[in-house]
Amino acid sequence: MTLATEAERPAKRAGAPSGRPPTDYGAWFLVLPALIPILVLSVGPLIYGILLAFTDSQSGRTEPTEWVGALNFTDLLKDTLFWDSFRIGLIWAVGVTVPQFLLALGLALLLNEKLRLRWLARALAIIPWAMPEVVVGIMWRLVYNPDAGILNETLRDLGLGDGRDWLSSLGTALPAVIVVGIWAGMPQTTVALLAGLQNTPRELHEAAALDGAGAWRRFRTVTWPALRPVALAITALNFIWNFNSFALVYVLTSGGPGGRTRLPMLFAYEEAFRYGQFGYAAAMGCVMVALISIALAVVLVGRLRGGEES
Repeated sequence: MTLATEAERPAKRAGAPSGRPPTDYGAWFLVLPALIPILVLSVGPLIYGILLAFTDSQSGRTEPTEWVGALNFTDLLKDTLFWDSFRIGLIWAVGVTVPQFLLALGLALLLNEKLRLRWLARALAIIPWAMPEVVVGIMWRLVYNPDAGILNETLRDLGLGDGRDWLSSLGTALPAVIVVGIWAGMPQTTVALLAGLQNTPRELHEAAALDGAGAWRRFRTVTWPALRPVALAITALNFIWNFNSFALVYVLTSGGPGGRTRLPMLFAYEEAFRYGQFGYAAAMGCVMVALISIALAVVLVGRLRGGEES
């Protein structure tokens, strides 16, 4: 025992591992190039926006900015225009996300089949995804143009009326914008669902077919259980992205007519950069971040519980 202990002593003096694991500082240097932009461009503005929400910051003001506590939030609770924009934002997000998912699911199922020129169809399906939102908005403004737009021209040729100003009418502005949102966001949903379909083993489909299962039963018992985690994730992300939409709706309608397409982000933008109420607009942003975080937490908890049950 004494000899073994003496033999081990030099190794311990030479830096043999102790009970506490060493700190690997080199890993932090590898993470820093990705961490610094996140801290500077995301975390930093978020913290600044939260602090700004508790002040009376305004543009063109000569007096110093003062701390007002929760005054902006109490005013926000009484602001019917904001809650009306929040209602419009929910209608927009649900109206875009649900049809977007259903259409993308059908397209993904089609593109997953062995079709001729499937590679070309897949390439064409993601074209809207490659276009900037500003370009998409300008293109669809031309489609909806009341005088020379292709939509009204088609309706006139079919004898279905003289057409209408889709983006300026109180009854059609929001549905018209929702159609554009569905078209613009469907490719990314299609790609995510198609990736999930390709990860489903074909042996399961073949075994179900041998057991006499039809197409609908195979989808319900084989395809959908394997696709459900991807579907839940992309639906939650789409809802958040759609609720936070700004550029597409701003180019199409700028929130009009009469505020019928004024989404919460557009309302906050107007308060900040049109009316100069930076503190009040920051309070709007904090409320929206909090509500979206709660919704995302509910989705994540549901996914975790579903994983534990399975």
